[in-house]
Amino acid sequence: MRLLFFVSVFLLIAQISFLMAEESNKSAGGSIPGSGEDAAVHIVYVDRPGEEEPEAFHIRTLASVVGGEDAAKDALIYHYKHAASGFSAKLTPQQVAELSQKPEVLQVVPSRTMQLHSGTGAEVHRQGAV
Repeated sequence: MRLLFFVSVFLLIAQISFLMAEESNKSAGGSIPGSGEDAAVHIVYVDRPGEEEPEAFHIRTLASVVGGEDAAKDALIYHYKHAASGFSAKLTPQQVAELSQKPEVLQVVPSRTMQLHSGTGAEVHRQGAV
């Protein structure tokens, strides 16, 4: 039950960070220079690093598919270290495929924007949604 709570909190935080990242992506353009491909924000879940600092582990993991440490730092959006281990980054489809094959990577999922309902329960009920 406690794990479910932490995962739920993690997913909520991830969605909020992706909302901010998508706004950044819209204003900065969606392609990675020199790649010729459109990049999209993804969450990359990884095994917890042993003795290595999570940020360094995330950069090293990402650097192997984006062309180096500087490119990894540019692509990284957020590090997740508490409820889950992972990071969010702008990745091309090819980079997603390469990362997915790495043994330390558990899962790579695309970011999704969720709309929070801002109306009252009465409005939803009147509209026939309930």
